[in-house]
Amino acid sequence: MSADASAAIPLQGGKPLRTLSRWLLLGEWRAHPVRALVAIAAIALGVALGYAVDLINDAAFNEFSAATRSLSGQSDLQVRGVQAWFDEALYPQLALRPGVAVASPVLELNVTLPGQQSALKVLGIDVFRAAHVAPDLVGVPAPERPFDTLSDDAIFLSAAAQEWLQVRPGEQLALRNGTGLVHLRVAGGLASARAGQRVAVMDIGAAQWRFGRIGKLSHIDLKLQPGVNLAAFREQLSSQLPASVQVTASQDQDSRNNNMSRAYRINLNVLALVALFTGAFLVFSTQALSVIRRRPQFALLRVMGLRRAQLLRQVLLEGTLLGCLGALLGLALGYAMAAAALHFLGGDLGGGYFRGVQASVRFDLPAALVFFALGSGIALLGSLAPALEAARAKPAAALKSGSEESALARLATPWPALACLLLGALLTRLPPLFGLPVFGYLAVALLLIGGITLMPRLAALAFSALQRFSLGRRIGIVQTLVLARLANVPGQASIALGGVLSSFSLIVAMAIMVSSFRVSVDDWMQQLLSADLYVRSASSGETGAMRPDEQRRLTAAPGVARADFLRSSPLTLDPARPPVILIARGIDAADPGRTLPLIGPLLPAPAVAAAIAANELPIWVSEAMVDIYRYRLGQRLMLPLAGRSYPAVVAGIWRDYARQSGAIQLRLADYQRLSGDSEVTDAALSLQRGVDPETVIAALRKLPFGAALEFSQPGELRALTLKIFDRSFAITYLLEIVAIVIGLFGVAATFSAQTLARAREFGMLRHVGVTRRQILSMLALEGGLLTALGMAVGFLLGWVISLILVFIVNPQSFHWTMDLHMPWFGLAIVALLLLVSAGATALLAGLRAVSIDVLQAVREDW
Repeated sequence: MSADASAAIPLQGGKPLRTLSRWLLLGEWRAHPVRALVAIAAIALGVALGYAVDLINDAAFNEFSAATRSLSGQSDLQVRGVQAWFDEALYPQLALRPGVAVASPVLELNVTLPGQQSALKVLGIDVFRAAHVAPDLVGVPAPERPFDTLSDDAIFLSAAAQEWLQVRPGEQLALRNGTGLVHLRVAGGLASARAGQRVAVMDIGAAQWRFGRIGKLSHIDLKLQPGVNLAAFREQLSSQLPASVQVTASQDQDSRNNNMSRAYRINLNVLALVALFTGAFLVFSTQALSVIRRRPQFALLRVMGLRRAQLLRQVLLEGTLLGCLGALLGLALGYAMAAAALHFLGGDLGGGYFRGVQASVRFDLPAALVFFALGSGIALLGSLAPALEAARAKPAAALKSGSEESALARLATPWPALACLLLGALLTRLPPLFGLPVFGYLAVALLLIGGITLMPRLAALAFSALQRFSLGRRIGIVQTLVLARLANVPGQASIALGGVLSSFSLIVAMAIMVSSFRVSVDDWMQQLLSADLYVRSASSGETGAMRPDEQRRLTAAPGVARADFLRSSPLTLDPARPPVILIARGIDAADPGRTLPLIGPLLPAPAVAAAIAANELPIWVSEAMVDIYRYRLGQRLMLPLAGRSYPAVVAGIWRDYARQSGAIQLRLADYQRLSGDSEVTDAALSLQRGVDPETVIAALRKLPFGAALEFSQPGELRALTLKIFDRSFAITYLLEIVAIVIGLFGVAATFSAQTLARAREFGMLRHVGVTRRQILSMLALEGGLLTALGMAVGFLLGWVISLILVFIVNPQSFHWTMDLHMPWFGLAIVALLLLVSAGATALLAGLRAVSIDVLQAVREDW
């Protein structure tokens, strides 16, 4: 009679079956609590990192978007300039246009502050118009001075701005205008501003006068009359306005904010899920080793009447409970991590996208459910293969001692692994999906799954070859026993190998990617920083600039051989995307490579000369312009500049790690001739031979405007850039550390479980004369060999994954390329740490195994 037909034994009822299930579950956890805790901790770390990153990004993004929308108040549409400002002559036309209830003009300035690294957003408003569109942004004057909202020396600060600048109503505030200062009186606060929003408001006429923007506006907020069709009105208005302005809506601002940080946020979430993937493999190894060790118990239960489906549910229940407990713990830990990060570090996670807002963490139930499902679901998947093996095992064969390796025979089939590797390679050839490297991420996942699945076959080949190589050679008994075991039980060895492989390959891939990026940025900076001294009128904001007479004084300063000037300004080509940066600088059209870090071919010099002769502007675009706006070498286009559009030709493409949204460079002489703007923001000074930069700095500080200048030498700029880089990748470094910790947990749990399961084997070896020291040496060597093979394959797999990250994921996410660089020293340190820890773990686990009495160890075989 088959086991499934044994209905006479009382294992098919409700209460007895529940009691048996509870007994099996609690008995296993009581017998091996450390192994269960390690699996729970791995799942918890993965869920915690993913949930924390999601909470932080959502809190900062939502607060930043809400703060941005609050600036436009209750407006239905905004008319914005393609460049930072446009002529205010457009305002009366819009105010009198049929369908417009209120038109509110705004001058928006990011004003430079002396001694501050960040700029203050100053809004010049018409208080009478703004009261109907954005009443929260109207200043609240003191009762005794009700007309301060119209005063030319008054400014109103939000509570966050007052706290940041350490000023109170009635005090003076100094703001930068060019190289001079504008002194304004803090007349009060705002009617309402979001917590943490640093913004200031003043009369629009006063702002235009004080900051040299007479006749200029940034945008006009439109509130339409009731019943006006918004979409039709927008379409008609867009068709009638000049090309120098654009009509936008609130959803365009949300899209702009989303596009600005989307790639960064998604990449952080994917990196956080790496830890969860490694945790899933720990659940797999925990369950696989548990099933192998309990094969005789399960077979006996099958003989007593337990059905296959019931046994399958039991093993899946054990794995799912590990995942559920880990996911719940991870959600709590992730919430705490997000709250701490927002409190101490802010919401940008090093990316610099959401500055100037004060975000607070809020429990996100949908995200919590998603990450709980991920944690428990991935643990369920990790338990599926062991559960199927337990259910399929024939009771008669499973009751026999030594049948453990047959349970893993299916893992040795190479075809599923090869299919995953092939499919992963094919996915790398596909373009991005919705502007994201979706197929690149899938390729990485498939390569990891394929590499781990292929480990039993690789282990069998490697250790069998090593055993054959050792035949006929004089090696010790320890080495002989180790090679014999590893060559003949590759399935059990592969479980330990998979833990090492998954953690080490991901560590290698992330380390190579980050190192390649860092070295590429450093090389890029060295190519850009060809001058001896760099001078800026302000490190941030839009109101710090140097006038022509100040530029001449810099050029004529003692010790200065040549001065090259630069002017940058925003340029909005797509309302739903962040603005690109228009950079005007001295570029030799015949040899642009002397100034720009060019990549790829250039437009031939005769073609550039012909374009200039035809009154076309030669421009050089960054890689992001190629990916986002589809610019191509030699392409003709119309470049909006100073309220008009001018024909231009793409003369080359250059590498830019500073501006993810894109940048366009043109000759400074062309920009000044067409725009009439003769001010510059930066100067690169080449010094005379033998002149000390400190001497030149001292001379420049004595100029009438010298106190407003900031000086940097190339080494200082490189150091600052790399510091910002390291801060931006701080979360990546944290994830690498977590991957190492989880990998060590996996190595410890796997070797500990396998060593304890081999107590009978060690007892038999002790019977035939093998000493405890030899067994311990055997375990240490076995752990070292397994870890070495896992790291060798993990290094190869990690290197392949790093190629995908460097040459596919990063260009498709951030629109820049980089050169491959191998961090040999760091990888060697991590490899040595894993190797030593694996040997030590196997040795420590062996101490417990050999401490068991010899008769007790082999009693089950009698």
